[in-house]
Amino acid sequence: MIKIYFLISLLVSHIYFSQKKDSATLISEVQIDAYKKSTPFITSTKAVSVVSENLLNQNTPERMLESVNQIAGARMEERSPGSYRISLRGSTLRSPFGVRNVKVYLDDFILTDASGNTYFNIISPELIHKMEIYKGPESGDFGAVTGGTVLLQTTTSEHLSADLSIGSYGTFSQSFDFSKQLGKHFFEIFQNYYQTDSYREQSAVQRKQIFLKDHFQYSEKALLKAMILYTDLDYQTPGGLTLEQMQSDRKQARPATAALPGTKEQNAGIRNKMLLAGLSHEFNINPEFSHFILIQGSYVDFENPFITNFENRFEKNFALRTHFNYGKNWSGISLAYRLGFEGGMSDILIKNFDNNKGAEGNLQNFDRLKNGSGFYFLSQKLNIGEKLFTDISLSLNSNSYQWERQYPGIENGNIRFRNQWLPNFGITYVFEKGFSIRGKIGKGNSAPTNEEIRSSNQEFNMNLSPEYGWNMEIGFRKQFGSFIFAEGSYFDFRMKDAIVRRQNEAGQEYFVNQGETVQKGVEVLLESKKIDLKNKFLNNFKFRFSGSFYNFTFENYRQVDNDFSGNDLTGVPKTSINSLLNFTLFKSMTVDLSHFYISKIPLNDANSVWSEPSFVGNIRLGFPVDVEKTRLNLSLQIQNLYNTDSVLGFDINAFGNRFYNPAAKRNFIFGVKMDF
Repeated sequence: MIKIYFLISLLVSHIYFSQKKDSATLISEVQIDAYKKSTPFITSTKAVSVVSENLLNQNTPERMLESVNQIAGARMEERSPGSYRISLRGSTLRSPFGVRNVKVYLDDFILTDASGNTYFNIISPELIHKMEIYKGPESGDFGAVTGGTVLLQTTTSEHLSADLSIGSYGTFSQSFDFSKQLGKHFFEIFQNYYQTDSYREQSAVQRKQIFLKDHFQYSEKALLKAMILYTDLDYQTPGGLTLEQMQSDRKQARPATAALPGTKEQNAGIRNKMLLAGLSHEFNINPEFSHFILIQGSYVDFENPFITNFENRFEKNFALRTHFNYGKNWSGISLAYRLGFEGGMSDILIKNFDNNKGAEGNLQNFDRLKNGSGFYFLSQKLNIGEKLFTDISLSLNSNSYQWERQYPGIENGNIRFRNQWLPNFGITYVFEKGFSIRGKIGKGNSAPTNEEIRSSNQEFNMNLSPEYGWNMEIGFRKQFGSFIFAEGSYFDFRMKDAIVRRQNEAGQEYFVNQGETVQKGVEVLLESKKIDLKNKFLNNFKFRFSGSFYNFTFENYRQVDNDFSGNDLTGVPKTSINSLLNFTLFKSMTVDLSHFYISKIPLNDANSVWSEPSFVGNIRLGFPVDVEKTRLNLSLQIQNLYNTDSVLGFDINAFGNRFYNPAAKRNFIFGVKMDF
């Protein structure tokens, strides 16, 4: 397979090489999309961070962890290669794997299914050209989540490129990206192949992906967009280790016990084939009124050989989003309204078998789960004299399930959660150019996902309720001259009926509503433009520092006879500090030096086990070689530069104290990129 893809890359070797160019723009000058509610970053009322090309350049071919983790308030965790979580202000409390309680969009389209589950690991990093990360409830525009929202954006400009990377542990990646304006059509074709044996036993990954889109501007007033995404992802899961096992051999997979076999013996892993397709249409009725609609569908073929069973899931999903928009400008005042609906349906067939060393054995359970969710929303934006900005919204959210057990017994039932009115109000005042103060208050609600209603213990949990809460925050954004930007925010989020993960002795998850959480925090950002040093050796310099400082605790939280009220929130570090330094040497060589510090983390609700603090450094070297009109950009990434013992994702509340998923020691990735 590697030889085939290497030949493909040779066939396109006439393509010009170049590196993604650094943006010379400060984040304060960036325009955010906010799902078709475009606004300058400095005037936005939202707790939003932008992942620029400079940050995306730091990713490895496998994941977006390096760029996401540079964002204050956001944390991407890797339990094993291919298995990721995204935490926005501590939202991974209920996520043993995957992305929950965070809404994810890809351009116009919705990656998150009707129940709130997102297969984020199907996306290749090279496909994404920009990310917007919204922290906290944004229920008016994005529906019922309490963690936040992520907008992924593909390219909007003409582009022709090919990438080839090789690295430690048998890492190989190849991608091809072509986008072109042809008459009224803007096309993109993206293809990626990735594989690695990875650091630990039973942790190999293989991903194949193709993405096609067409933006058809068939009239001055109308734009039709079509998209299709197919991913075939296969990765092994090594399982969590105890501290003693990790110290004995960091590379080992979860070993067998007297009662259960190990992950290697059972060939534990995930095989996920997903097809997503959709259409969207924008129509400007007149200069003041417009309409938008999208329809999409997806199919998922999901296999999970685990230690105790072999699960097959077949998922069919459908989603619709539509809204009318009105905007009016007067002298010094602009006003905009949006009225719309977003909803989805999912139909999931689940079959559990005995796992005979990676093959299906006798049937254990045969279940079907149907979910419907949606929200009506009304939002308003007001701009008075480019000084005062407001963003007010209200949504009505609904969520319900139908479940049916078809084997071994026959039973069924319905779960309908109470409809929720979720308001959001934000205000920003601009005191002078480049300096604004903002305030925000909003309510969030997050219903259990399909995988929590029917979790890996194969039982239907009819007692789970949505978690909900109010978030209040204030913040400032300040640009100093034309070189430095600073941002700071303080938030206070109170959540009720928190959904918490539990694990039984077989390592299977189940979930309970347990008490309340009080989540208070400060997030800061300081970054510069590229500063010209007028030096022949060190030509220019750019820096970025971000930090999150949290005090997250449980309240009114009891487990049987244990009172955990006042304990720190499981899986959330109090302090995270990140930095990125960009240099250019000899007018050509680029050096990107990044660091990530995370304080100790409570690994169980009792706070009886904590991780060690973590400090990891990465470096990326880039060197361009020009041949006539062709630029060949060579890059070398050294991950875990200081060769530290680190864990990028813990299994919180794990049975038997199997909390630890050791990450790779120092490793290398060499890449070449072709751009035309």
